[in-house]
Amino acid sequence: MVRLAGINLDDKKKIDIALTAIYGIGRQLSADILANAKIDPTTRTKDLTESEEAKLRELVEKQSVVEGDLRREVSTNIRRLRDIGSYRGQRHARKLPVHGQRTKTNARTKRGKRVTMGSGRKKTGDKT
Repeated sequence: MVRLAGINLDDKKKIDIALTAIYGIGRQLSADILANAKIDPTTRTKDLTESEEAKLRELVEKQSVVEGDLRREVSTNIRRLRDIGSYRGQRHARKLPVHGQRTKTNARTKRGKRVTMGSGRKKTGDKT
């Protein structure tokens, strides 16, 4: 079991996919890290040698901002926007979409489930 940046990587996955389990590393950054470390992207995580693990650990933890540091940085950026009262900060504070998406429809995950009134007719089995 390989542990990088406080995350256990899945042994069964290829290393280029397994690295994306770390917050802040996507497919492109994963490919760049593996190219710098000279590791084949199709290698399974369980097949890595100790020296390859050490190279990955150094590249991920030393050169990239990942996991806790990145989460802290993002939260401080959002807090700064809220404190200065910018439009984006207000949208964050109200838990609404920030990047210009429409909200009349299609904002269900942010706005929650909405219940409409319906026709107002009583069902036939209901008592009056």
